[in-house]
Amino acid sequence: MLSGLTTAVPESRPRRPGVDWITFGITAALAIAFVVWGFVGTASLSTASSNALDWVMTNAGWAFVLLASMFVVFVLWLAASRYGDIPLGSDREEPEFSTKSWIAMMFSAGMGIGLMFYGTAEPLSHYIAPPPRSGVTAQQPEAVQLALATTLFHWTLHPWAIYAVVGVAIAYSTFRKGRSQLISSVFAPLIGRRRATGPLGRVIDILAIFATLFGSAASLGLGALQIGAGLQLNGWVHEVGSTLLVVIITVLTICFIASAVSGIARGVEMLSNVNMVLALLLAVFVFLVGPTLFILDLLPNALGSYVDQLARMASRSDASGLEPMRVWLSTWTVFYWAWWISWTPFVGMFIARISRGRTIRQFVTGVLLVPSLVSLVWFAIFGGAAIDAQRTFHDMASEVSGTLAVNADASLFQLLNHYPWSGVTTVLVMVLVAIFFVSGADAASIVMGTLSEHGTIEPTRKTVVFWGAATGAVAAVMLLAGSLDGDMKEALSGLQSLTIVSALPFAVVMAALCVALVKDLRTDPVVRRADLATRLVNEAVVRGISEHGHDELEIVVRSAGHEDEAPAPERIWDRLVGRYTRG
Repeated sequence: MLSGLTTAVPESRPRRPGVDWITFGITAALAIAFVVWGFVGTASLSTASSNALDWVMTNAGWAFVLLASMFVVFVLWLAASRYGDIPLGSDREEPEFSTKSWIAMMFSAGMGIGLMFYGTAEPLSHYIAPPPRSGVTAQQPEAVQLALATTLFHWTLHPWAIYAVVGVAIAYSTFRKGRSQLISSVFAPLIGRRRATGPLGRVIDILAIFATLFGSAASLGLGALQIGAGLQLNGWVHEVGSTLLVVIITVLTICFIASAVSGIARGVEMLSNVNMVLALLLAVFVFLVGPTLFILDLLPNALGSYVDQLARMASRSDASGLEPMRVWLSTWTVFYWAWWISWTPFVGMFIARISRGRTIRQFVTGVLLVPSLVSLVWFAIFGGAAIDAQRTFHDMASEVSGTLAVNADASLFQLLNHYPWSGVTTVLVMVLVAIFFVSGADAASIVMGTLSEHGTIEPTRKTVVFWGAATGAVAAVMLLAGSLDGDMKEALSGLQSLTIVSALPFAVVMAALCVALVKDLRTDPVVRRADLATRLVNEAVVRGISEHGHDELEIVVRSAGHEDEAPAPERIWDRLVGRYTRG
């Protein structure tokens, strides 16, 4: 009678090892077609992606702004509510990975390359050109606060809340309910198991694969551009062309495929731990040889400015209809929200995979707070150092068409050139970017393999290798498309356009996923036990007062093995269990 109240009961499902040829076949064919299109019709591909981006930004920018903040509120409520005590696994299951490795893997997969690429570039960009209608003058003291607050807005709670939505839903569905590790499986409580495993479920998984493919390819493009810029600034190559970038992508693609097929424990965990140490060394170096006191002052200042301006930043939209605001939003906030959403299938599923055994509250707390605090320190160090260098040397930005602009590819290397041992630190940066590249793409290829093989936690090597190669090919195609006019940044822009377009349908999927998750959690054994206990006590008290008046009462709980001697509360318990667990 008490089955289902002590622990989650895995839902029975047919074991279907191997490739889901419908899901894999459709996505693989479309991915190959895209790569062929990129080689044969690069100009038309660039035009199509640009037009699609314009449409999404104009007609759906508001949806990204609204949904991103909604996801923050949702996961915070989830952690603070009674659902926070629910474990992502059986009741007594221990976490699979240590807390240190868990944090390192989350951080590397979630935004590693992005932090290297934008760590100096974004705060410096907002310092030189503050957001429209902010009332702040460029390159003035108040611009420093706004620059860091805006950067933290894009890199702390909001992106990790977006990741947490998918991560907690997949972890609960897989490790608590025993379903396949598919995004479509989470929708079983909402649309029914038959639809979740049928054509509608496959559409959801196909959208997730495409979002993953283009989102991870965009990060690979960032990494290749930054490594290329480092090689050029050190005089190791004369110029960064499409051939060099394709070589970089090819070498790193081979590396991350090798890491992926070695398995998550041996591959990603090792790379993530190494990267965390190297990133810490680089941050400590810049902190010590850079403007140390300025950075220390900036830490509380940046956090305070972020908290103070959070509501205003979260509500920025194109309601004014003014072109400067629309351009700024499409370049920064809306682009970021779409980009994070395009990463959620692989980052969310990956952090779900490594979070087994933790409670929902532990999961949300770890996923939101730890990376956010690391991002705060990272941007205070590198963003603060870059702003200080611009104020001191005036060489961190260059004039383009009469306007100061930051070279995002090279800004970190430009900063390091102001400090001792720039040759060593430049090499360290390129190694860091390479490992972030490998660990992030490693996670993405494993997740795409999982989605292609009925949700198996350990996909076959052939599938992982295919998606790893496809990720590298997509990144290379977009970089080659930009080489038509010699501007590699335009190639990356085209790739980012496609990540935004692919994110729009998945944003709708995520909103529905929140509803499905709450419906699922309502029937969890932890929740049902709490409800039954409350009802038991209430009914026992009412019955005690009705039978014995207002005298002092004592509720006694005994083993149910002695039916003849069972006191009223235990008989009530048996009735309640039968009443509330039928069906």
